[in-house]
Amino acid sequence: QVQLVESGGGLVQAGGSLRLSCAASGRTISTYGMGWFRQAPGKEQEFVAAISWSGGRTYNAAVVKGRFTISRDNAKNTVSLQMNSLKPEDTAVYYCAARNGDPSGSYYSYDYWGQGTQVTVSS
Repeated sequence: QVQLVESGGGLVQAGGSLRLSCAASGRTISTYGMGWFRQAPGKEQEFVAAISWSGGRTYNAAVVKGRFTISRDNAKNTVSLQMNSLKPEDTAVYYCAARNGDPSGSYYSYDYWGQGTQVTVSS
């Protein structure tokens, strides 16, 4: 079992930055593909970014490309999401997820999920 805990969310003005962190416990995530998803009120889960087990491959949703950067530190068993140039439409609960395999943009392919952290961007 893998337990994931997100942190770093909060309230920020448009144009600002936040850095989300996801701390894993229970077992090493060094062989897991990791992803970030988000869910805004009344909307479905949305893929944000993903990273391969080595960190050598990253994927970003088109709506965040050039603004968000996913990274990982396998020695610390953590994954991060650096979010710059935030927009009000980025407001959502952000979730970290892990899957035993290559990273994926599909919500259904992940095995473990954190509880989420709220990000609110004011205009």
